[in-house]
Amino acid sequence: MKYILASASPRRRELLARTGLEFTVIPSNVKETITESKPSDIVMELSRQKAMDVWKHHADTDDVVIGADTIVVYRDEILGKPADEAEALDMLSMLADRTHQVYTGVTIIRGTKIHTFHECTDVTFYPIYREDLLRYIATGDPLDKAGAYGIQGDFSIHVKCIRGDYNNVVGLPIGRLYQELKEQNN
Repeated sequence: MKYILASASPRRRELLARTGLEFTVIPSNVKETITESKPSDIVMELSRQKAMDVWKHHADTDDVVIGADTIVVYRDEILGKPADEAEALDMLSMLADRTHQVYTGVTIIRGTKIHTFHECTDVTFYPIYREDLLRYIATGDPLDKAGAYGIQGDFSIHVKCIRGDYNNVVGLPIGRLYQELKEQNN
């Protein structure tokens, strides 16, 4: 049995490595299609699409494929990766001094079995001065992250509190994933 992570995210790779499992990384090339409307259903749908793509093209029957997708949601609006610095500033300004949700969907495929779940974490930011936002945006860090921030980096100084799984906000609810994998192996 071999584990395959269907994601190019370096953060997911680091988190999965903490499990001690040996795995290979094969990013999905699927064109994502959203047919769902609830954030929890969207991330589960996208994680399933990614895992299925890698399973169909790269996996043997005994392999375990893990797909994941993360979105940031504020007042029912999905905040993807910002297109540019101006959009990053708009997103972060909107999230400042407020609470938003981070959803991650995870799909595990082993043989003909498909198991999908999601986690949701509430994240609250302190009020943030415009100068602090501009300094952070100038680092380039927000441009490849949903919601325009990474909780594990320099932006962590603006996080007032989280309710839920911290690693979910980073991109993979690794504790739950590990428990789900153990359960499937029994």
